[in-house]
Amino acid sequence: MLKEVSKPAFREESRPTRISASDRIRCRLIDAEHRYNANDNISAFIQEGELEELRLEVQNKMQEVLQALVIDTEGDHNTADTARRVAKMFVHEVFRGRYVPAPSVTAFPNVRHLDELMIVGPIKVRSACSHHLCPILGRVWIGVLPNASSDLIGVSKYARVCEWILGRPQIQEEAITMLADELQRLVRPDGLAVVMEANHFCMHWRGVKDDGALMTNSVMRGTFLKDESLRREFLSLMADKHR
Repeated sequence: MLKEVSKPAFREESRPTRISASDRIRCRLIDAEHRYNANDNISAFIQEGELEELRLEVQNKMQEVLQALVIDTEGDHNTADTARRVAKMFVHEVFRGRYVPAPSVTAFPNVRHLDELMIVGPIKVRSACSHHLCPILGRVWIGVLPNASSDLIGVSKYARVCEWILGRPQIQEEAITMLADELQRLVRPDGLAVVMEANHFCMHWRGVKDDGALMTNSVMRGTFLKDESLRREFLSLMADKHR
């Protein structure tokens, strides 16, 4: 009689869980001791293909948010595709300035040694309040006083730099300083002035619901700080463009 031999119990080996794109990117940032606040650019830490992974991850998390809000995305045709739309909007559109490198800006030498005031604006800008992720819609004026060693950039490039800086969750006070820092690095002028005026929908849509409230900030660098007449000229010309 053959002795029955029991089969060894099958032990399923645990499969390693794939680390999410957001966790991989976050680990790189932490290892490099690089800040990753809402208005920071983290494009240097994102590898090829990870941005699409990140979008899918946001889509899945957004679906959970809709479920937590008790929205029937299966029965409601209006919200069936909302999670995908919102994820695309965040990653590839309104917060794009976090995830892509600075726009390519071609600079030209100041061969004619131009040293007169130049004003660019108003440039329409769009951002989102980092407190509530509500829209910020506004305009920016830029005043530049170049010198012989300054680099000159095309007018459209100012708009691209504005879009890159403002295309992140921001507060206006920090956004305008970041914009001034980037323009100072690109142009290296004797003087730089930046003024931003914007509507904040966190005030229009919620809270006090004040439809008429505008916020205006300015940053003055170099000659604009020292020369009152230059500052007055810039503000006067800006006001003329404002009309």
